[in-house]
Parts: sequence; structure tokens; C-alpha cells
Amino acid sequence: MENCKIVTKLDRNKWSLFINSHPHGNIFQTLEMYKVYQDTKKYKPVFLAVVNNVGEISGTLLAVIQKEYSGVLGNFTARSIIHGGPLIKDDDPTVLDFILKEYDKIIKKKVIYSQFRNFWDWREKKEIFQKYNCEYLEHLNFIVDCRNRDHIKKEVSKSKLRQIKKSKKEGAKIIEPLSIEQVSQFYDVLKHLYKEKVKKPLPDWSLFEKFYYRKDVGRYFLIEYKSKIIGGIMCPIFNKKVIYEWFVCGLDGKYKRIYPSVLATWAAIDYANFNNIDVFDFMGAGKPDQDYGVRDFKSKFGGQLVNYGRFEKVHKEFLMRIGKLGLKIYRGRKFWFTQIKRNINKLTFLQS
Repeated sequence: MENCKIVTKLDRNKWSLFINSHPHGNIFQTLEMYKVYQDTKKYKPVFLAVVNNVGEISGTLLAVIQKEYSGVLGNFTARSIIHGGPLIKDDDPTVLDFILKEYDKIIKKKVIYSQFRNFWDWREKKEIFQKYNCEYLEHLNFIVDCRNRDHIKKEVSKSKLRQIKKSKKEGAKIIEPLSIEQVSQFYDVLKHLYKEKVKKPLPDWSLFEKFYYRKDVGRYFLIEYKSKIIGGIMCPIFNKKVIYEWFVCGLDGKYKRIYPSVLATWAAIDYANFNNIDVFDFMGAGKPDQDYGVRDFKSKFGGQLVNYGRFEKVHKEFLMRIGKLGLKIYRGRKFWFTQIKRNINKLTFLQS
């Protein structure tokens, strides 16, 4: 592009002004989130912007390289995730093309794949992503309008409203953490959920710790019962416009008549309504052609179902295959461990 160049650093105020004034501006493309990523173990932010010869910004992109391990082994799990980006002034296709081209040059030797998790419909610009071998993948999400309280209560299912009422009646409380120890208890519940049900690696504790101390990126809403944290939700917040569900969990089924995951989700919606935040974004509801129990849960809160999809580019095909195999092993490790244990016990019995 004539009279334009790529830069990897921006003046703080110019960056903030561009994101805040963009119609698709979001917390995941801000300098504040860059700093959270920067302070998280096994995370590395990657930022680039398109500026002209007088310093005006026409596009930005913030990605984060995530790894499961440090050192050489980390290269086998490295991926780049872009939430809600890139942001392009006036949706200029030339700028989008330029920033994707430069991003590809920077990232292709650093990660196995890139994934753009869209916060709006890129349908009219899809061919530009495809030009750089980005495959479009359908992916659903729910967006809840939080502006009118009567509308919210009408849209939330009666069963969920009953569960919220029962939980509070039994003594469960929605709190904002007063100490990092309470956040640590939330993280322990989340670790249990990821190990037993989600079966995916969970980000390092440092992400949750830094998020707590940086009050400019969002809030935690935790569920307390008998002085213990039994669930909660981690919510980035952008400009009094959007509150996001980033991580949520609860010890559901452990306590009679208490539904911590329901109460945590409601906490974010309720907070949005009382603080004039327009929408609550669930940040994903699975693929449309696959059954997904979490989607059924989220649908009970009355949001609009959207399909903005994702773009994914594989930079290292062979390592991508190995990574998928590794994830299958990770998800099935409990089964294989049980099978091995049974065979060892059987062999011990036969030998005795």
C-alpha cells in the first residue's frame, strides 16, 4: 500500500482512541489486554498496525501465541488466537489484505496454526481471508441484550429463573472477590471442570492472577456458599458496551438446590443490566452440525443465536496432525490409564 507501513508499536492514546471509536472495537484488541497476555506464562502477544505517513491508523491486529509447554516442546503446541480482530477503518478491503499479508509473514514460523474468532460477520470480506488460505469454519454464539430488565426476565427460561431463586434461598451468594485467594479457589474449580469434562488444557494460573489485579480489563463474579467459592465467571468488559464470558464454572450437582453455573452466568447478565452495559457475549456455542450440551445451557438465557464463524489457517500441516492426535490422547488419557491399570491388576491376580 502506498504511503502506508506496518508498525508493531503504537502511541498508547492513539491505540485506545482507534479501538474505542471503531464500531467493532472490543477488549481483546486493546493495549490493556496486550499487557495481560504479556504477563501470562506461555503466552506471547503479537501486535501490528497499519499507519500512513502522517501517523493515522487504518487497521490493527492483536493476536496471542499460546503454548502448553515452555522451551522447545512448546513449539509443538504453539497456536495464534485472534479474538475480535483485525479491526479495519471503514472496512477497507485493501487495508485488510495488507494486514493479513504482513501478519502471515510474521507468524508463519512461530505457530502451527492461526485462528480468527470472529465477533461480527465477515461474509463480504471472506474471499480476502481465503486468499491467504484461511478456511472458514462455522461457529455459533449467543448475544444477550441486557438493556431492558423486563425483556431479560421474559427471555430467560423459567427453569433457570427458579434455579437462581433456589440457589439464593439456600444461601449461595454472588460476590466480587476480595482477595486473590478467592480467585485461586475459583481456578481450582475451573481446573477440575477442564480435567473431568472439557478435557482441554487450561491456561496458566498467571492469566487469572493478572486479570484480577488489572481492574481495567474486567471483573470476576464468584459464587460463595458457606464461606467457600463453588463457582464463578471471569468477565472482560469493554467500554460499557459489552461484557464477555471468558471462563465460567461451578460445582453443579454437589450441593442440593444450588446451581452455581447458572448463578454465575446470571451474575454477569444482571451486572450488565444494572451498569448500563448493552450486551452479554457468551463467546461461543459450538459448531452447528455437532451436538453441544453447553449450547443448550446457554440457550436458556435468551440470547440471539448468531453464526459469525471462524477463520483458521494451518501454517505447519504435519505438526497440526500431531497436535490433534495429542489432544485425542489428552482427552482419552483417563480411559487408557484405567485400561492399563485393569490389565496390571489382572496380571497380578493371575500371577498370585
